[in-house]
Amino acid sequence: MIARRHLAGLAVVLPAMAAAALTPQSSARAEDGLEPFVPLLVELPGWKAGKPGGVAMQDYGSRIVMVQRGYARGEIHVSVQLLAGPPAQSRLATSGTGLKTEASHGPISASTIDGFKVTRTFQASDKSGTILVALGPAAALSLAFKGLGEDEALTTAKRFDWKAMQAALK
Repeated sequence: MIARRHLAGLAVVLPAMAAAALTPQSSARAEDGLEPFVPLLVELPGWKAGKPGGVAMQDYGSRIVMVQRGYARGEIHVSVQLLAGPPAQSRLATSGTGLKTEASHGPISASTIDGFKVTRTFQASDKSGTILVALGPAAALSLAFKGLGEDEALTTAKRFDWKAMQAALK
């Protein structure tokens, strides 16, 4: 389930990344561009965290940020992405506010939490889903999980500092 969601997201993101790679970049290296964002993908107590990775590009006033980190606790897996620019815009375009619908992959709900628009999906059969936090019109935090209950997934997402992420992506 998580793999399909990420592949669908990549279908939108990869063309934007390819276009950005072909465009002349500013003097900053991609590695330097990740420095402000990597510390925002914090260690989670009780979880084994993978190494953060991603890409940050800026050219002619346009910015793309995709920073990802995986976490595991036994058979439970969580993938967290901090997104800005076209990758975030494509994810945010599929979310809404105040809606609650049923889809083949489970219910979709949107609400406001701590002043942020949050869209959630959850499939009870394998305890999988996603949480998408809108950090701005072109910035988002995405948490995909498998093996967590819906409430525990939201609690896990709240362990990340949404306000600090919002500030870093402005």
